[in-house]
Parts: sequence; C-alpha cells; structure tokens
Amino acid sequence: MPADTLPDGPAPRPVDDRSRTPRRVAVVVALGAAVVAALIWYGNRHDFYDLKIYLSAMRWWADGNPLYDYVQPDIVQGQLYFTYPPFTALLLRPFAAVGAGTAAAVFTVGTLLAVVVTTVWLVTPIARRRGLPRWWLAGLVVPLVVLIEPTRETIFLGQINMLLVVLILADLLFAVPKRSRWAGVGIGLATAIKLFPGIFIVYLLVTRRWRAALVSCLAAAAATLLAAAVAPAESWRFWFTELWSTERVGRSDYTGNQSLQGLLARLAAPAEPDRLVWLVLVTVAAGYGLWRAARAVRAGDELAGLTLTGLVAALIAPITWPHHVYWFVPALVVLLDAALPDRPPFGVAPDPPAARSGVRAAGPAASVVLAALAALAAVIFAALVVGVVSLIDWGHAKVPTEDPATFVLRNLYVLAAALLLVSLPIRRRPTSTPGG
Repeated sequence: MPADTLPDGPAPRPVDDRSRTPRRVAVVVALGAAVVAALIWYGNRHDFYDLKIYLSAMRWWADGNPLYDYVQPDIVQGQLYFTYPPFTALLLRPFAAVGAGTAAAVFTVGTLLAVVVTTVWLVTPIARRRGLPRWWLAGLVVPLVVLIEPTRETIFLGQINMLLVVLILADLLFAVPKRSRWAGVGIGLATAIKLFPGIFIVYLLVTRRWRAALVSCLAAAAATLLAAAVAPAESWRFWFTELWSTERVGRSDYTGNQSLQGLLARLAAPAEPDRLVWLVLVTVAAGYGLWRAARAVRAGDELAGLTLTGLVAALIAPITWPHHVYWFVPALVVLLDAALPDRPPFGVAPDPPAARSGVRAAGPAASVVLAALAALAAVIFAALVVGVVSLIDWGHAKVPTEDPATFVLRNLYVLAAALLLVSLPIRRRPTSTPGG
C-alpha cells in the first residue's frame, strides 16, 4: 500500500549543542576520507570515456565534417555516435580547443560542485525542521552521494548529468513553488540539452502549473531555434533523421541499460523483446507514477513529486544508463526523512507529546512502517553503492537472464525504481521549500 499520508510534526526546539561541533567535524572528516579512499581504490576505470567522445566529435565538427557522421568503435556497443541535440553541441564546441586534461578537470569540478549544491538544497528543509546544523547534515550526505554508482559513473565517464539536475531542481524546488516569472526556464533548457528531462514538462502539466509548463516549452524552443540558426544543417539532420535512429543510442540489452526496455531485452536476448509488452509497462509506469506525483504536489510535498517523476523517466526511457538515475538520491532523502523518529537525534530537544500527531505517534504499527522505510532506504543505498556495472563484468554477448539471482542483479535499478513508485512516502504538511 502506498505510504501516502506520512505527516510532519511541528518544528522541534533546538538546544545549545556547540560542544558537539568538534565531534561532528571529526565524523564528517572521517566519512569524507573513507569515501575518498574508496574512490581511489575504485580508480578511474572509464578514463573520461564519454567526455573524450564529446571532444573528438567537437574537433571532427570544427574541422568541417558533419557532426552526426562522427562514429567511434566500442567493444560493448559496437559503434558510438554523438547523439545529443545541436544545442548541446553549441555548449560543448568551445571544448574542441582545449586538451582532454583541462576538459576533465572542468567537468569533474563542475560535477562535484553540483553535487554539493543540490545536496544542500535537499537536506536544508530537514536540517531546519529538526534543528540540525545544515553543514553537519550536508557534510554527512555529500560523501555518500559521491560514493554511489550513478555519481561515480557521471564523474569518471565525464558526463553532463549533474548540470541537468541543477537546472531541474532549481526550477522545481525554488522557482515553480514561488511562482517566479522564470519558473520553467531551467526545465526547458535541460530538455534542449538532453531530451530525458522533457518528462518534467509533463509533470508541470499534470500538476496544473500551466504557466511554468508554457515557459518550459518556450525556453526549450528558444534554445533549439538558436542552435538551428547557428547550425542549420546539423539541426535539420538531428530532428528529422538521427533522433529516430534508435540504434545510435546503444544496445538495449546491455546490463547498463536500467530501463523497462532494458529489462525486457535482457529477458528476451538474443531475440528482440515484445514491443506490445513494453508499451503496456511504460503506460502503466508513466500513468501511475505521474498520478502519484500529482497527489504529492496536492499534499504539498514537492520533493516527492519531482522524485517520482524522475523515476518514471528512468523507467520509460528506451535507454537509461546508471549515470541517468540521480533520482534515487532525493528518493533516499524522502525515505529517511519519513523514517526518522519524533525525537531527532544529535542534540535536538524532543517535542511535548501533545505536539506529536499522525503515524509517528500511532503505536507499534507506525514503528513497523518507519522501520520498513529505513530498511528500504538502506537496501537501495547498498544497491547504488555496488551498482549494476561497476563491480560486475557481465560480458558483451547477448545472453538471456536465466535465474532469479541474475535477474535481480542485472535489473537492480529497474526493480528499485518500480518499488519506489509504489512505496515512496508522500508527506503531509511538509517543510517549506529550501529557499523558503
């Protein structure tokens, strides 16, 4: 049964706990050092592979060749092309003039800054409501976000996903709730850079934020038209030819593809999956997930709403690589916030019993629910740390999935996203937005 009605109690009364600061600093430093050590052990296994494709494609284009003719052989995918829209090519074009080391440094620093900024946005309401220092909570969460496979893949492949996350979260946590005139611009630009964020325009529509949805469409159109004015031949070719050439994106049966189509392709391999089954599953996932997202917004829980939408996008996209599924991060924040007890730890004074309400004060049954949410968060985090391709070599042949254990391991993110569509709690009377 969906956990749709977990309420938030009133803000707790903070206590003077400055004596705890040295210990908190020590914990944050120790955790950060442990994560750095783990990443050093893991190593840069991809050596900025995707970034180097971007750079090679940009140099190929700068030399006067057609952008979408660029192709690079790959042991897994066979051939890799430049598949981003022309607007993204305009943003990447200046990198044709710099070395791979400089570009890798820029992308890595940008990704890490984006992780810090977005994590602070996510944890600030919890820290404020529970009387915790924001630096302390963010200091605990940031290293854990860096540790998981989606972030590791983003960094070591040299991907641009965290730029999109910043644009989307800035819109949906700040501009849209405050009804800013700029609400929707971030989502529109993100959609012009990569089509994946277009699902959030649908989210704006189903939550009846008509003006923000219109602004998103106009921003995406403006960026696309700008690219068309600068690169008309590439724009025409992308939108009318290459966009529909699905073989350019990659093998759908590869374990790294954590979408519903990837799951079905792995079950059917070496044959092709049933298209009708995929369409039915996509329709159910999109319909149910967006319905729950709309319910979350009506309850006032913007974070749950946008998280559900991101998980829907991961499930229904034809190709969803591990670096696409950042949306498990806000899902974990929602789960842990809902699972925390009435009496916050780390030096916050408890509320009087009369101030408590709802499921957290409802007795043993409520305790079971909260324990289940905490356990779910722990299992999903562990799955994200292990990942689906980082530590397991699945080979490159098209082979079917023949036993339950392999099925689970090869589809960890698909199964987790589907489970969260049903079980992600929607919190009544949620906290104010991060900027509120």
